[in-house]
Amino acid sequence: MSQTISLATEKPYGVQRVCRVWEQARSSFYHAARQSASNNQAPLKRRGPRPSISDEALLELIRADLASSPFTGEGHRKVWARLRVRDGVRVSRKRVLRLMRENHLLSPYRGRPKAPKEHDGKIITMAPNLMWGTDGTRVFTLEEGWVWIFAAVEHWNAECVGWHVCKKGDRYAALQPIAMGLNDLYGGIGADVARGLALRMDHGTQYLSDHFLNQLKFWGITPSFAFVAQPQTNGVAERFNRTLKEQAIYGRIFRTVEDVREAVENFVELYNSEWRVEKNAFRAPREIRQNWQESRQAA
Repeated sequence: MSQTISLATEKPYGVQRVCRVWEQARSSFYHAARQSASNNQAPLKRRGPRPSISDEALLELIRADLASSPFTGEGHRKVWARLRVRDGVRVSRKRVLRLMRENHLLSPYRGRPKAPKEHDGKIITMAPNLMWGTDGTRVFTLEEGWVWIFAAVEHWNAECVGWHVCKKGDRYAALQPIAMGLNDLYGGIGADVARGLALRMDHGTQYLSDHFLNQLKFWGITPSFAFVAQPQTNGVAERFNRTLKEQAIYGRIFRTVEDVREAVENFVELYNSEWRVEKNAFRAPREIRQNWQESRQAA
């Protein structure tokens, strides 16, 4: 219509005038024109020189190679290498990858065989002595090298219920903060003293040992392992270690294990009595526990 010649002026009406009369946007006209041109345009041919072997023929060679291979679960690199070295088919590795991906021939073992468990993001308990978290970290000393720090933290109020500093961070050392917490809060370390308590920990060798797990079983504690590749599931203990390092470790030079032990002891006492935690309505962990005990006695 825009190219129609006007009888009065003997000139085309033009796109602007036609769109104004029809009350249509010019952008719609140009969009429709581009769509019509693209539909009528021939499909683009492959750029560059013609390959020595077509995609169809190469795909057949790939299928034949996978069928004749004595191994299972091989990826595109092995297929490309055999075609290149053994059969003399010199093609691009990315081309082999593209064809195998388009035809679902890639290895089925590229990802995890099982879907990872998703955490719901809730690790804080609503009452004390339901779950503790434990973790270990290391600090360097000038005279004795690396030193281990183990801690046990209450998930309910973020209170450090036990700690241990040592040179050798084995399974026995990892149990020390748990034993300290049991002595302070349960009054002993006898059999089934902490029945109903769960312990959140990662997959460190100390926590996976038979001795560690058997000792938890003796105390009545249920092991609760953090999810693989999701350190936030042990976030209470991890956050305490970060606070400990920022407040008492970083920026200081320690010479011996005893220096580290003294620094950790002083910090834990100050942390439990003075550190303001947001989930506690900015009250200290020890203050939260005292309020809980008073409310239980009043009830």
